Amino acid sequence: MIVAMSIKNTGTWVGGAAPWRDLPQLPTIVVYLVGVVPAIWWFWLGAIDRLGADPMRELEHALGLWALRFLIFTLAVTPLRQLVGVNLLRYRRALGLSAFYYAVMHLTTYLVLDQGLDFDAIWADILKRPYITMGMTCFIVLLPLAATSSNLAIRRLGRKAWQRLHRFVYLAAILAALHFLMSVKSWSIEPVTYALIVAILLGYRLARSLMWGQSQGKLKRMSLRPS
Repeated sequence: MIVAMSIKNTGTWVGGAAPWRDLPQLPTIVVYLVGVVPAIWWFWLGAIDRLGADPMRELEHALGLWALRFLIFTLAVTPLRQLVGVNLLRYRRALGLSAFYYAVMHLTTYLVLDQGLDFDAIWADILKRPYITMGMTCFIVLLPLAATSSNLAIRRLGRKAWQRLHRFVYLAAILAALHFLMSVKSWSIEPVTYALIVAILLGYRLARSLMWGQSQGKLKRMSLRPS
């Protein structure tokens, strides 16, 4: 877990990092309203028969891609704050829940339109196709995260336990990227690009965590030295 640096009352980072930029404080409902626009657009295209020769596959792909995008937006909040000084922390929950809602729509399209709720075929697909296995596992990981994305859940679980649970968003992002990579016959630029973005965001967190651990260890050793 990346520990956030403390902030002065002036709104600048302690330790010489980028200052926080004063952005318009929009209500979080705006994120949900803007976030649902792509879904409305794609369902509208389906309703007017504008999704090409395989509309179900096109719709399924678009919804899954937006789920991955919102996961990436969620993961990008911390680096943006630490590196650029843009504070979007108040919108992170809305971004994460938007990712989950798109994952629900993506899965529903697969279950209903693709498989026609044929659960024998669905189970066989899960066992036979690794990318389906990855996708289902990713959705299972997202379920408890979405269910506990509230202030009430934080109070009931305790902040530390809640934070440990929500670190599984990193696993969800990895599974989502692998699901996309494995769902295509050849690794085209699009899935590879998304996988690289996820790798960079998670690699940044890992590097910060290691640096923090090293600095804390050095401070501890210095404090134990005899004066």
